[in-house]
Amino acid sequence: MTAHTQRNAHAADASSSAPPAETTVRRLALGLSTGALTWSAVSFLYGFNPATEAGVTITDLGGLAFQFGALCLLAIMGRTGATGVSRVARAMLQVERVLLALAMAWSVFHAFLPAARDSVWMGILDAFWPLSMLGMFVIGVKVAVAGRWRGAARLWPLVAESWVVVTLPTMAILGSSVSDVVGAAHLLVGYTTLGLIIAFRPELVRGGD
Repeated sequence: MTAHTQRNAHAADASSSAPPAETTVRRLALGLSTGALTWSAVSFLYGFNPATEAGVTITDLGGLAFQFGALCLLAIMGRTGATGVSRVARAMLQVERVLLALAMAWSVFHAFLPAARDSVWMGILDAFWPLSMLGMFVIGVKVAVAGRWRGAARLWPLVAESWVVVTLPTMAILGSSVSDVVGAAHLLVGYTTLGLIIAFRPELVRGGD
């Protein structure tokens, strides 16, 4: 490798490790909070399994808003190396983006193609909703272990991303009437609050400040 090539490589490494702009972090964090707040609000109103067609469509779109917010969270994590800097740590975020994209496709199709809701392909896409949420839980654990985020930002992803391991067992044990309230409240305590923590304290995730 020539000296010129080495200088270029070092410059590229420095650029990739530079913390993202504070305004970018704040914007993405508020996107997370807004999406989670939206899904929480419609879930309080309609539950997670509404009985009416309008309720189904609205909750699907509320879930889609949350999924966009989750993409904002993944963007922050990717730009700050929240899960670590190894190839495996970076790959975790890429895999989660794929799972989330497929879950988002289900949200759109389920909302606007009611005639296809009982189809096999819709059922396959449906599986990516819980898979994507389990993936987020694994990422929350990795963020806490990696320790690249500081203070509340280090542990709150684990609180937020425990949604699936709290809500689904609650539904199985206590039924939907209880799990609807638990799930909607968890979105407020978890993802909505996480977005606000990052928005108001971006230095906890940006590093180098």
